[in-house]
Amino acid sequence: MANTEMMTLLGFLNGKRKHVLGILEGLDDEALRRPVLPSGWTCLGLVHHLALDDEKFWFRAVAAGEQAAIDEILGSEDDAWKPAPEKSAQEIFALYRKESELSDAILAGADPDAPTPWWPDFFDGWRYDNLRDVVLHVITETATHAGHLDAVRELIDGKQRLVIT
Repeated sequence: MANTEMMTLLGFLNGKRKHVLGILEGLDDEALRRPVLPSGWTCLGLVHHLALDDEKFWFRAVAAGEQAAIDEILGSEDDAWKPAPEKSAQEIFALYRKESELSDAILAGADPDAPTPWWPDFFDGWRYDNLRDVVLHVITETATHAGHLDAVRELIDGKQRLVIT
């Protein structure tokens, strides 16, 4: 039987993932690639970051200890916030969906109290104690970035996900 707590956490995470993709629906390629804020990130860059620095890193590497993911993360010098210009928006959205599905498969039957099988050396002085902490971190990160995308979308074309009257 699946762990009820983990399924609840995944339900919340999936809601935030849908929010990320939903707020970007209908934007053309130019809008998805245009930096709106002074920091210079783009909507596609943020989704690419979520796919690689959140889903892949935290779930495939940290939560599952998947050696291929660890090797790719440690061997990459690419900036996840800046996807290659030849990658289409559809490819980046598909990557996010794929990494999310892989994450769900890892976590669906996992024990939230289980320790993480891998922890990177570059996090000096702190560590998440268990999978629950990792999932809560990714929920928070995804929700935070969903809010960033809400604000950017409103700046791009005025669309609001939740219209406040």
